[in-house]
Amino acid sequence: MLWSQTFIPTLKETPQEAESASHKLMLRAGLIRMLMAGVYSYLPLGLRVLGNITKVIRQEMDAAGASELLLPALQPQELWVRSGRDRAMGEVMIRFVDRRGRKVCLGPTHEEVITDLIRTHVSSYKQLPLVLYQIQTKFRDEIRPRFGVVRACEFIMKDAYSFDKDQDGLQKNYQAMHHAYGNIFARCGLQVLTIEADPGVMGGKVSHEFMVRAASGEDIVLVCPKCKRSGPFRDEDKGLCSRCNAEQEKVNTIEIGHIFQLGTKYSDALSAQFLDAEGKLKPVIMGCYGIGVSRLMAAIIEQNYDDSGIIWPKEISPYQAIVVPLNVDEAEIMEQAMSLYAQLQAAGIETLLDDRDERAGVKFKDAELIGIPVLIVIGQKSLQDKKVEIKMRRNKKEAVFVDRGDAVTRVTEMLSEQEVQP
Repeated sequence: MLWSQTFIPTLKETPQEAESASHKLMLRAGLIRMLMAGVYSYLPLGLRVLGNITKVIRQEMDAAGASELLLPALQPQELWVRSGRDRAMGEVMIRFVDRRGRKVCLGPTHEEVITDLIRTHVSSYKQLPLVLYQIQTKFRDEIRPRFGVVRACEFIMKDAYSFDKDQDGLQKNYQAMHHAYGNIFARCGLQVLTIEADPGVMGGKVSHEFMVRAASGEDIVLVCPKCKRSGPFRDEDKGLCSRCNAEQEKVNTIEIGHIFQLGTKYSDALSAQFLDAEGKLKPVIMGCYGIGVSRLMAAIIEQNYDDSGIIWPKEISPYQAIVVPLNVDEAEIMEQAMSLYAQLQAAGIETLLDDRDERAGVKFKDAELIGIPVLIVIGQKSLQDKKVEIKMRRNKKEAVFVDRGDAVTRVTEMLSEQEVQP
């Protein structure tokens, strides 16, 4: 993609409304723009990042045996009344009455809807186990939207649901999802803390949260520096590692995932039942598994940035390489830049070519701000010595000069090396 053909409105200054590091950088790098409090437009770079995150999620969910579907955002409030969660969700749920007089809500989550679907189509133990997931927009009327997409009124979530005939089946699917989440977050370049958590309004007796360290995080986790045990902070905690007795540290975190063993909370309320091998009617045993997809983008930035901007992990980056010709008015420089750009694209390396008529300093600052892993510079040295300069964003002070003919091979090697990863 040519820079001049896409829309990357970078900013030199940080907007006043930005609070957290990720919010500042997402605005400055031209990933998002706010329409109103808690509601954001995803611009081309931001959408590419979202696409790469969802690609990783789909690959790992499919590998874990889940099948993707898409459920409606519009939901009848009657389902929530039957589950008893209409009151529990309170004013967070966006509700209205349509022109037919139906009481409707914009889905803040989809346990009721998926349970109703299973109720009408699963009737035998032979149809179980079953794991379904979707990636979809959710709506919650947050009283205080904060930190950009971290706490928003409209956000993207991956929610999965497992359906089993017994507790053993639930345990198996729960562990499979737990393992898949570990893979997803590792591929996104994140170091994650996993803690036992309160199921809250979701229900069930067992749940685990996946947390990312972030200075702006609203959740506090206790972490033992000695045995690495982690858990939620409670007012009564005295800083009691219960495993090794070492002094624990308080860590601010962002929740990026939550998994639950729901049991029969929703299947009982909505009559989702099946006939077992002996012909007895039993409630379906359920689990649910959520990842904040748009929030995940912010969490990745919180763990991958420096004073110059974002440092994207290679699987998540909007592009893997950026080619920067220093003088677009010089025909030979542009010819070499376009040739290398075409070669990189042909090699399967998604590349951005900065063809703007801007000063070199502006281009370098923007390249560092948007955080693409590999920077390739085409300048006078390329003409004189037939070499190109290549820099890794993560190691921006280290540059190598390679023959033009070897540039694609070297970029490919760099992208496959461990140094690209955090």
